[in-house]
Amino acid sequence: MNKKHYTGLIDRYRSILPIAENCKVISLCEGDTPLVQANNLEQVNQRDIKLYLKFEGLNPTGSFKDRGMTVAVTQAVSEGSRAIICASTGNTSASAAAYAARAGIKAFVLIPDGKIAMGKLAQAMMHGATIIQICGNFDDGMRLVKEVAEEAPVSIVNSINPYRLQGQKTAAYEIVEALGRAPDFHCIPVGNAGNISAHWTGYSELAASDGHNVTEACGFCNGECQFISTPIATTKPKMLGYQAAGAAPFMHGKAIDNPETVATAIRIGHPQSWDYAQAAVKESTGWFNSFSDEQILATQKLLSAKEGIFCEPASATSVTGALHDIEKGNIPNGSIVVCTLTGHGLKDPDIAIKQSNTELINIDDAQLDSVKRAILDNL
Repeated sequence: MNKKHYTGLIDRYRSILPIAENCKVISLCEGDTPLVQANNLEQVNQRDIKLYLKFEGLNPTGSFKDRGMTVAVTQAVSEGSRAIICASTGNTSASAAAYAARAGIKAFVLIPDGKIAMGKLAQAMMHGATIIQICGNFDDGMRLVKEVAEEAPVSIVNSINPYRLQGQKTAAYEIVEALGRAPDFHCIPVGNAGNISAHWTGYSELAASDGHNVTEACGFCNGECQFISTPIATTKPKMLGYQAAGAAPFMHGKAIDNPETVATAIRIGHPQSWDYAQAAVKESTGWFNSFSDEQILATQKLLSAKEGIFCEPASATSVTGALHDIEKGNIPNGSIVVCTLTGHGLKDPDIAIKQSNTELINIDDAQLDSVKRAILDNL
């Protein structure tokens, strides 16, 4: 197959994205992330369930945010914007800063004081963003961003920007392409709630078109992919949105102030896409649930130890929920389940190291016998 170089999700999915044909595309070759089947989790194997992990942590800046950011920044540049702005718990700031650097424009990011993982802050700093740290949480930052955008010439690139959600819906297309159908259940962490809405949009578009959009979308394989010649008829999955117990407004049925969780990426009490997320869950006959930090961290560790996938705590929430609902029988035997892992574990290495019980083995010399003894003692 004469496969062209992959150039990013806008080029691949241009026919389903609201991007002008002649605009300058701002891309870091995002998307096309792996869909890994979890083969080693006992809870799954005992019930003949196929569980897949959509590892969005392998996007260019290490999170799913890149999917939406490429479209949002491309549109901002096409409209003549010289600067973008966002509020962020970390991943959005990293992504916005990277795509602004790629575009040659300025990025302003508002972050909550002391409430951002160092890995994410380092990214925003290295990409040259102007970082404004506020004495407040993400919800305060979001309020300020909307107010500032009314007074200054900046484009908001949080998920209230509709182009963000258009980019993020492409994950659903990739999943259907990989599986040859939609999953029965799609499990996803919920913070600001844009991503669950975006996935539902993608699945709904595919179902409405009997998959024909997929055949039009692939722009990098010269029409030789199997799914190009065989249109995919697809149903829609039940959308399952999972939150951290200390930041679970959907479980409370109302916004909450001062959310707290170790899963910083979903430490949000006033979701900006509340109505869209509620609609996605209701229309799909899915549900919301929430889990403790201890449960989430245990799953993060389980995925690393059993599947070799290192995701950040917020990502593990989707698998925590999936395993819980499999155990309870809410997800029946024989189901196909996809869990979105939203970000890479290196986003928050401090949390990972704190919960790891792996001990360093110290030897007093650099000799073969000493190293061999240490290995044999631990086999």
